[in-house]
Amino acid sequence: MYRIKKTLPLAFLIILFHLPAFAQLIQPPKWQMSLSEETPFVGDEIELTFKATIPRDWYIYSNDFDPDLGPMLTELSLDGSQGIEAIGKLIPVDPSRKMDEIWEGEVSYFKGTAVFTQKIKITKPSVKIAASMGYQMCSDVTGQCVPFEEEFSKSLTAAIHTKDNQASASTSTTEEGQSGSLFTEKPNSSSTESEASPAQRSEEASVKVEETKIPEVSMEPEGKQGDATSLWPFVIAAFLGGMAALLTPCVFPMIPMTVTFFTGRSKSKAHGIRNAIIYGFSIIVIYTLAGTLVAAIQGPEFANWLSTHWLPNIFFFIVFIFFALAFLGLFEITLPSGLVNKMDAKADKGGLSGVFFMAFTLVLVSFSCTGPIVGSILIESAGGEILKPILGMFAFSLAFAIPFTLFAIFPEWLNTLPKSGGWLNSVKVVLGFLELALAFKFLSVADQVYHWGLLDRDIYIAIWIVIFGLMGLYLLGKIRLPHDSPMEKLGVPRLLMATVVFIFVIYMIPGLFGAPLKSLSGYLPPIASHDFNLEKMIRENSGGQASPASAMTEEPKYGDLLHFPHGLQGYFDYEQALRVAKAENKPLFIDFTGHGCVNCREMEAKVWAEPEVLSRLKNDFVLVALYVDERTELPESEWYTSTYDEKVKKTIGKQNADFQITRFNNNAQPYYVILDQNEKMLVQPKAYDTDPKKFVEFLDKAKDAYAQK
Repeated sequence: MYRIKKTLPLAFLIILFHLPAFAQLIQPPKWQMSLSEETPFVGDEIELTFKATIPRDWYIYSNDFDPDLGPMLTELSLDGSQGIEAIGKLIPVDPSRKMDEIWEGEVSYFKGTAVFTQKIKITKPSVKIAASMGYQMCSDVTGQCVPFEEEFSKSLTAAIHTKDNQASASTSTTEEGQSGSLFTEKPNSSSTESEASPAQRSEEASVKVEETKIPEVSMEPEGKQGDATSLWPFVIAAFLGGMAALLTPCVFPMIPMTVTFFTGRSKSKAHGIRNAIIYGFSIIVIYTLAGTLVAAIQGPEFANWLSTHWLPNIFFFIVFIFFALAFLGLFEITLPSGLVNKMDAKADKGGLSGVFFMAFTLVLVSFSCTGPIVGSILIESAGGEILKPILGMFAFSLAFAIPFTLFAIFPEWLNTLPKSGGWLNSVKVVLGFLELALAFKFLSVADQVYHWGLLDRDIYIAIWIVIFGLMGLYLLGKIRLPHDSPMEKLGVPRLLMATVVFIFVIYMIPGLFGAPLKSLSGYLPPIASHDFNLEKMIRENSGGQASPASAMTEEPKYGDLLHFPHGLQGYFDYEQALRVAKAENKPLFIDFTGHGCVNCREMEAKVWAEPEVLSRLKNDFVLVALYVDERTELPESEWYTSTYDEKVKKTIGKQNADFQITRFNNNAQPYYVILDQNEKMLVQPKAYDTDPKKFVEFLDKAKDAYAQK
């Protein structure tokens, strides 16, 4: 028990991973278009309002951020309209904003409801509004992004007299295809036996083949990630924070004192157990109420402001530094003695209220040690969902209350506790180093959003190396701080902790030269801000590619526009890739992806970059990346009308998206399919899953199935 308690502070370094997600056809938002003036006059300027009701756990990107970041911006097209003239650009109404670490910049988005406005001028009496809204809907819960297009049509007759003349021509309006959803019904699954390529779909309109469906393979989601599951790392960290708080000099000596109080003043053992349970429950209630208060204060806009604006981030940075210096022994954080004395006096009255106020007294007396930890939890949860501060404080108080309750029920356990001593202050100092390291996360967010250039990735890593290096030296006794007791000899638990810390320091050193440090990606600035990337420099000096393009069977179509990551070579046109796969006698690996697909980039960084995955993709398959949001328009001879939504597909992305929907009954990315030369699926398709081992199994299973055929 002694060793376990001393190693608890290191639990803050635990990194948890996302769960996989896999979904079928995703339904789009419900849209409505309205006019600010239903009976306009020729020459009037009116406003079109487009309102979307977004499904739960999904969001759509706005259009007022840097288009070069990656996500697909919402765009409005009025091509085909008559009698109107667009004035200005499409304007989003009050979107939310956040600093996105994957895209390395600030993006804007809508949750729940999206509203856009477009000002137009009426130029003729006969008006036809033909609007097309292209956008991207994503979910952090399922790990998917889906591009959609919504079409609106409205006809009306505008008056030609002045507004003072009420005897103007009558106005009539008709609406066509209002909220004309792309997915009003599911595709017919009983298709013919023939296979349809993108070119053939211009005549056969996306034939769906029963043979391409895997029998007895469930297409239901394998698991979900996002709002619900993302709370668990935070809750676990809060619980471990409560356990760490028990080992501070302000709290640990209170355990035997409190237990003695209950056992000495209770009329019976049952009475003492009852009081102990009420005492522990009171601690939980006090801390959870604090979390509820924070949750009640913050709303969605306030949370967004907290997460992106420089002022709160700089404030939190200063608060964390303040907490760290207090833990390191520079000063003590204390509450007014009058408040503590009042609570203590009420605790002496006895009864249930006395037990509650005794718990309140413990909370106040231990504030100098628990305050920084509690403050850190509340700050970390300030920009999250409403449940986050409540669950965080509940988890912290649960860990904090359990030992007091258990030792009161089983007082004989007190004999197993280690004696108070200098090791308690050492725990406090270690927590101070952790607070100091975490403080720079807030400064980093402000630095990235406002492009100050103060805390690039390599500087950030260097700061962490120094902080954790000092922590390791402190654990070895090479550094002494105020309130530390002289250390005559180095204990084994302390040596093991120092060893783990130095291993972590050594792990970070390659990051100074451009190593990705994937397990710390959520804490570090984007790698694009790194001044010196040794890996990239070596690759560029050696030619820059894993294999020259000339070694490919054919020159990739659209190769001047699109590229594969990690030096991989492949194709961007399905027909060409299928032809090469047959020529090379290899299975065809289809990557349905998108420029604005954040989870596609995450898969490429965390999974494709692994050597066992990269080697298989490079050697065992012909790769084709089908971008569903590529807006390059094809020659008119390659256009076709899809029978699925009866819309003309003019661009590379729309044809690829239509192919994914009609062929595989799926419209979310990332989505990976492996086919044989007869265009039959070899294995069940794969979606977002950051476990490289599972991806290797997916590739190997497909390769074995291909070999058997």
